[in-house]
Amino acid sequence: MTIRLLLAEDMNMVRGALVALLNLEGDMEVVCELERGDAIVDAAMEHRPDVAIIDIDLPGLDGLTAAARLHERLPGCRTLILTSLGRQGTLRRALNAQVTGYLLKDAPPHELADAVRRVAAGRRVVDPQLALAAWGGTDTPLTGRETEVLQLAAEGSEADEIAARLHLAPGTVRNYLTTVVSKLNARNRVDAIRIAREAGWLL
Repeated sequence: MTIRLLLAEDMNMVRGALVALLNLEGDMEVVCELERGDAIVDAAMEHRPDVAIIDIDLPGLDGLTAAARLHERLPGCRTLILTSLGRQGTLRRALNAQVTGYLLKDAPPHELADAVRRVAAGRRVVDPQLALAAWGGTDTPLTGRETEVLQLAAEGSEADEIAARLHLAPGTVRNYLTTVVSKLNARNRVDAIRIAREAGWLL
């Protein structure tokens, strides 16, 4: 039986190499390739792949959010996340998103093909390095209020909107965000949101 694959990767050269590599396998066929996360569900509904191979960092919608939505709409499609990110907490987010497999991008090519086969068979595949990182995961350094403010910022709310929703002064909200950026050693608010999401501290 041929395993039908959907591949979502935003870097053209990487995507092309993966398609060529996977199509060399006698029991696999890439039926759809995408570069945006927000196109995954519609494409999967159209092409009905057995396995969706999804990069974690995609424009439009991140890979883990896309995987969670795909599981809701097409639960029969297994998902294999490819990532260059080994941050603590990312694996926990992946498991919460009902991801079947989770593999680092620098894994040898034969490991990818093997992972696809195991995922297609319904078995869970987790890169050993990432599993170790998950066991060594740390708790969030953020307070409950800081997390609440950052979550609203991650959803696109500006300081004035966050202040109104949490009954705080706008200046207090900005102070919280400045503290969060400092605690996470982030470059700015956007970077802080990325770090917190990868650590599994935000939805």
